[in-house]
Amino acid sequence: MACKSKNICIVVLGDIGRSPRMQYHSLSLADLGHKVDILGYGETDPLDEVKKSPLLYYHYLLACPTIPHKLTNYAFKTIWQILNLLFLLVTIRKPDIILVQNPPAIPALLVCWVFSKVVGSKLYIDWHNYAHSIMALNLSKDNMLVKITKRVEMFVGRKADHNFCVTNAMKKDLCENWNISAVTLYDKPPKIFRSISLEEKDIFLKRLGKRYNQIISRDGSTVFTENTNDGVRLKPSRPGLLVSSTSWTEDEDFSILFSALQEYEDHIENGNQRKLAQLICFITGKGHLKEYYCSKIAKQNWKNVCVITPWLESNDYPLMLASADLGVCLHTSSSGLDLPMKVVDMFGCGLPVCAYDFECLDELVHHGINGYKFKSSRDLAEQLQNWFEYFPNSQIQQATEKKFKAELHTFQMLRWQENWTKIASETFA
Repeated sequence: MACKSKNICIVVLGDIGRSPRMQYHSLSLADLGHKVDILGYGETDPLDEVKKSPLLYYHYLLACPTIPHKLTNYAFKTIWQILNLLFLLVTIRKPDIILVQNPPAIPALLVCWVFSKVVGSKLYIDWHNYAHSIMALNLSKDNMLVKITKRVEMFVGRKADHNFCVTNAMKKDLCENWNISAVTLYDKPPKIFRSISLEEKDIFLKRLGKRYNQIISRDGSTVFTENTNDGVRLKPSRPGLLVSSTSWTEDEDFSILFSALQEYEDHIENGNQRKLAQLICFITGKGHLKEYYCSKIAKQNWKNVCVITPWLESNDYPLMLASADLGVCLHTSSSGLDLPMKVVDMFGCGLPVCAYDFECLDELVHHGINGYKFKSSRDLAEQLQNWFEYFPNSQIQQATEKKFKAELHTFQMLRWQENWTKIASETFA
């Protein structure tokens, strides 16, 4: 669809490289011929497609120095971000539309709203969650900062020219409680998240094995795959490959997975009658609790569960998901109204998932149909043991996996670009 080229400014106020949805927005806008400026932090590299696009320009915010006193640090950081964000906004091309990610609400929403009024730009908000509900995890819902943030979200949301959100549950909540009209734009996986062949899996795992020798056999093959005269095949006796992506923060309770893995290990060590496969568990992501849990895992000295915590490049992460036997999502949702993009990515790769259950998860995960939902470490432990009992030769597990993957094949048919074009493209025309 042809349209007049516009200048679009996308404000992340987070790490651009770890904001996939906003990068997907930018690529979709560039595909329509719009010139896009992305404002955010540069802790990790953006996607290769973003770096290569001649119509995409990213501008990095400066990291804020840390002040020891918590309240003083918050105030200083807010002022720093206001000045930094305003400086970038006045130095880029005058935007026709500003698309800002929420959260964080402060100061991004206020700065973008004021700036849009001054220069005559339209303001669009992409609601991923609520900033005030995330703040309440560390403070309380009655804290003054939480109340102020909530009022800012409500005020600017009503003033915005257009609102996107990630679930129908959030759309309903915005409308009923804040009188904000929003359009649901579900996260969908781009084409890079796909099922892969055994040959691709073998090549990727061998390359990964150069850094993590736990997945390489003595003969040089991986512990999962081998080359035969008929090509690459999965080893008939192999460990299960479990993968989880976590931010290692409070809103993703890693202790649930830790306890489930401990129970899995105990079942094997205690000579339980259930014949469970050994597990290799890759846990990706960055976060301040990572070091704590890595130290805790190392102290357990597990013999049947191997945990590896790599940081994967953006092009390797989809290959990791597509190589796994089962995924785990620990996202709990502070508001109960967003959906975990990591499950979308896993589904895009045809990977069945065990996901922590919360209010609107059934908009994505259907228990026993395309994956499993769990409420506790006990639930997750049981699901892991059922999946990997007699693995990989269990007819029950194979039948369940076949059923799940048939459902995921349907999910894989609608990708981000097609969905964005259908739902969002006319908004930017």
